[in-house]
Amino acid sequence: MDWATHKKKLLKNPKVVSALKDTEIEYQIACAVIEARINKGLTQTELAKKLNTTQSVVSRVESAKTVPTLSFLKRLADALNVSLQVQFKA
Repeated sequence: MDWATHKKKLLKNPKVVSALKDTEIEYQIACAVIEARINKGLTQTELAKKLNTTQSVVSRVESAKTVPTLSFLKRLADALNVSLQVQFKA
């Protein structure tokens, strides 16, 4: 079975759909952090040093295993020399 077929099958399950919705923000944060880090040409270890934390902390954020605090996101934006934006969309 290919991925597209398997995905369609999974999305018929209301529990799977609910789980995806429950973790959407973590996924969006992870993608944004990865993209910003790569755009700056940094490894996880290099970014961790700029944040005065460990590579494993950066890894947990990038793998959506944790929801970073607002203060962490502010530090991250400063370390990457980017702006932090929060939006509510309808």
